[in-house]
Amino acid sequence: MSSPKLAQIPADIAAVADYSAYARERLGEQAWAYLAGGAADELTLQDNRQAFDRLRLRSRVLQDLQGGHTRLRLFGDDFAHPIFVAPVAYQQLAHPDGELACVLGAGAMGAGMLVSTQASVELEAIAAQAQAPLWFQLYIQADRDFTVALIRRAEAAGYRALVVTVDAPVSGIRNREQRAGFVLPPGIEAVNLRGMRPQPSGAPPGDSLLLGGPLLAAAPTWRDLAWLREQTRLPILLKGVLGAADAEQALAAGVDGLIVSNHGGRTLDSLPATIDALPEVAAVVQGRIPLLLDGGVRRGTDVLKALALGANAVLVGRPCVFALATAGALGVAHVLQILRAELEVAMALTGCRDLASIGPQLIFTRSHH
Repeated sequence: MSSPKLAQIPADIAAVADYSAYARERLGEQAWAYLAGGAADELTLQDNRQAFDRLRLRSRVLQDLQGGHTRLRLFGDDFAHPIFVAPVAYQQLAHPDGELACVLGAGAMGAGMLVSTQASVELEAIAAQAQAPLWFQLYIQADRDFTVALIRRAEAAGYRALVVTVDAPVSGIRNREQRAGFVLPPGIEAVNLRGMRPQPSGAPPGDSLLLGGPLLAAAPTWRDLAWLREQTRLPILLKGVLGAADAEQALAAGVDGLIVSNHGGRTLDSLPATIDALPEVAAVVQGRIPLLLDGGVRRGTDVLKALALGANAVLVGRPCVFALATAGALGVAHVLQILRAELEVAMALTGCRDLASIGPQLIFTRSHH
């Protein structure tokens, strides 16, 4: 029997990582495997975290911090801080109210939130609860007409951007889910995909298990990005770019933003940690479009490191879901509050009065000038 949700935050939850053990007690084996797990041996999942830990910061003293703040502007909207809630599917696995509780917690802290195509609550209902701008995370479906209908719904509900996930044309091999026998429990489904024509399936001809088959034949390509651009006037961000070649192609295709992401270590194991991949992508983007990062952010110092290496903002996924499983909307708000407070302390101790002051000079290297 799992433990009940908390109505107040206990004193021993002092850091974002402290929520993990509490969430584990409140989630069944299958839900925990799905929400906490990664692909294969979970090397990338672990490295997302460890790569942040390897980076050291350079402090500055006696700096003038008067009038300091963490505000930023993205796609015409103002945000109080650069910490966003990442898109996570099926949040009712963590809490009966699912995405409705999550967006309530995000709104309490003025945090932007990305809503998954595979949300367990209607995208319109989530938007009705929102207190801060929402972006809609889109998987381009094999049923292109349905995809357009989904975009129209997001536009009508007031979503401010489309975030196209491009790093998961097929699902990663997730051994932890397999071992737990994960299946969605009754009553939890991707409600926004109701009525869609079934996805292609079946084995390809010949001796291949996947290549040459109907699933990959329907997977989106760069051509579909041009098609998508014709369907909407919303800003389009690509989520799942890890290298210079894809970043250059995305810029050439006219995308409005990029998110450096390895899908939280859930697709291809052995991908680099996102913080290690960020500088290569940032060198291509050179500030021309917004650049965000997700994967492994657990401390305000992680946020600072990501901004120092070229990101405009970060997305936080599992910590918000673990907090949701522990204490609902209150937990989500608390995680965001912790991260923002830690970011502000880290900025003060590195001499940064605002986000524009944060740059690569903050990352400590052993070479002396």
